[in-house]
Amino acid sequence: MKRKGIILIAFLSLLTTQSFAQGKFYTKTGKISLFSATPMENISAVNKSIVCLLDSKTGDLQFAVLMKGFEFKKAKMEEDFNSDYVESSKFPKSEFKGQVTNNSSINYSINGTYKAEVTGKLSMHGKTKDITASGTVAVKDGKVILNSVFNIQLADFDVRVPKMYIDNIAKSIKTTVDCTLEPLK
Repeated sequence: MKRKGIILIAFLSLLTTQSFAQGKFYTKTGKISLFSATPMENISAVNKSIVCLLDSKTGDLQFAVLMKGFEFKKAKMEEDFNSDYVESSKFPKSEFKGQVTNNSSINYSINGTYKAEVTGKLSMHGKTKDITASGTVAVKDGKVILNSVFNIQLADFDVRVPKMYIDNIAKSIKTTVDCTLEPLK
């Protein structure tokens, strides 16, 4: 009888792990960092309130970002970012909807780090563009950790920099994504 109980517990544990591995993962505390490097000045910002949803069965991936959530070291930069560049009152959020194109090569039930390719549509500042990015999907103890670094071209999203600051802000913004997702229950 004891042996059957142990086998049943082991089977249920395996089943639970498999159901997480085949399910959806979520966070509302993901992080996206922006970095602009120019000879005049380096500018960085971080937003730690990113919402992300990943469906491990299909590879569908979504991000939502409130633009006013980006924090800068200098208050003036944050004010200019929100009012003059991304116009966050008019365009309050940015969204990405896409897919992990090599999802079948990622085993969400085994701890490890896997290379990932993502394609989809990024909507920001009233414009939507196709993007492709590389990164990693790390699986650790039932959690999924997403990391990627890619560049966003300001001109692709009609983000205009006033002439007096044109030398202070790069045309291409380095974007770093770092999200730890938990199983969605």
